Amino acid sequence: MSTVSAYAATSATEPLTPTTITRRDVGPHDVAFDIHFAGICHSDIHTVRAEWGEVGYPLVPGHEIAGVVTEVGAEVTKFKVGDRVGVGCFVDSCRECESCLAGEEQYCTGGGMVGTYNGVGRDGQSTQGGYSGAIVVDENYVLNIPDAISLDKAAPLLCAGITTYSPLHHWNAGPGKKVAVIGLGGLGHLAVKIAVAMGAEVTVLSQSLKKMEDGLRLGATAYHATSDRDTFKQLAGHFDLIINTVSANLDLQDYLKLLKLDGTLVELGMPEHPMEVPAGALIFGRRSIAGSLIGGIAETQEMLDFCAEHDVAPEIEVIEPDYINEAYERVLASDVRYRFVIDTASLR
Repeated sequence: MSTVSAYAATSATEPLTPTTITRRDVGPHDVAFDIHFAGICHSDIHTVRAEWGEVGYPLVPGHEIAGVVTEVGAEVTKFKVGDRVGVGCFVDSCRECESCLAGEEQYCTGGGMVGTYNGVGRDGQSTQGGYSGAIVVDENYVLNIPDAISLDKAAPLLCAGITTYSPLHHWNAGPGKKVAVIGLGGLGHLAVKIAVAMGAEVTVLSQSLKKMEDGLRLGATAYHATSDRDTFKQLAGHFDLIINTVSANLDLQDYLKLLKLDGTLVELGMPEHPMEVPAGALIFGRRSIAGSLIGGIAETQEMLDFCAEHDVAPEIEVIEPDYINEAYERVLASDVRYRFVIDTASLR
């Protein structure tokens, strides 16, 4: 076992503080790597504050992790020392169920995927995430980061990137398709960039127009305020696909009516209250509402390669580890454009 520096939450109400954690010895199929950058995801905050269920404290968050390999196990074939690599939202799964065998490990039915943090590994130990100096992960759950993507900008792609790429890919966003993105935040700004790179015509739907200049700069062809009721009249029946990146409880009837015949609205966030879906808004227009959860390992690699090829990268603000708690408050206040990334050099 090795000891590494980290930042951990000790309860749902206390700030994250410096600590040390242990990482397992490198096994035959393991990859050890120094963490260079770790993105801050809103999911980190939900988990730290026990808003999504039980938490095993102390907890080191972070599932947008990028770094450089320092050691590989004797039977590792996919990576070597010096490789640029990443880890996303999970570090294991059953590997035997239908979902895992299909490369959809995030939907593992054989016990569920093992989260990069707040999970339990095969060794029975709690998993700890990327707000730390180093990590050890089975090679099957490690991603290659293309040289065209800097490590700091690669980190958010491991959650925010794949979370938006997967539904855009699955529902065939591309030339001739009209895509709306609800919300221009950490997820939304990447959804815009990726959909544009796929060739779709992209519209941003946001509560106000305060980020309109950014939305158009990122490639959207239109930007509308949903606080203006005329938006819903003007855009009725307009979109093939709507990607909802916000976790607020929306009036789904309003948004479903923006879809064309056979259009789909995909939920990426998890609202606090149960969603109310009016049947009429689905029936009249043969519309669908769906959900999407990150992506499997193969699709995540595909996403990284796509982003490298099309020069897609997140807009980031790099911070030091001692700024994590302030960053959390700014995320909650929507005061970041558009992703905080921790430079973990001081933890290595």
